[in-house]
Amino acid sequence: MEHRKIYHSFEVDFQGRKLIVEGPVPTDHLRGLTMHPDLDAFRRPNEQHEALVEITELPEGRIILTRDGQMVVGYVTFHYPDEMERWSEGNMIDLVELGAIEVADDYRSIGLGKKMIKLAFMEDQLENMIVFTTEYYWHWDLKGSLSNVWDYRNMMEKLMKSVDMVWFATDDPEICSHPANCLMVRIGKEVPLSSVEKFDTIRFRQRFMY
Repeated sequence: MEHRKIYHSFEVDFQGRKLIVEGPVPTDHLRGLTMHPDLDAFRRPNEQHEALVEITELPEGRIILTRDGQMVVGYVTFHYPDEMERWSEGNMIDLVELGAIEVADDYRSIGLGKKMIKLAFMEDQLENMIVFTTEYYWHWDLKGSLSNVWDYRNMMEKLMKSVDMVWFATDDPEICSHPANCLMVRIGKEVPLSSVEKFDTIRFRQRFMY
């Protein structure tokens, strides 16, 4: 199984200076960067930095980031699903999770999330993968103009649709526990039918729900 990692970067204008959107970034490059103090949604910034470094060391792992100079101000992670989650049950080598997306508060007005996700799919590097993401409302940063759970859900759905991810049904209890939660998936054009069928058996444990 080939994990294609084709590095890309581009500049984004922000308040008179240039931000760099880049990835998948190599381990040594990421080690030399610092984290913005607001990147604390999942753990403390220094601990999150180490977690991102660990992902870059995985064969399938990839980190797409935005940096302001040498400071990371946003990132997106891709990796195999956690072994404790149902999505890992099939041990599928061509099923990758789009995990965390985080952007520092002061940088949220210029669409960095969409820019980073689009960069990840450049040059068909994920066309041999099923990429999925699970959206849970309790993980969302509900404040400001997106304080309503449905507004945030619509924003996340629009973000994922920018790379042709679509809503998929599932009987997963956590996703089914609230109507705002959802599973979104993108099946690459090179993914074999056997993998799609295997993913279907993971999505639904109860056969009658197909």
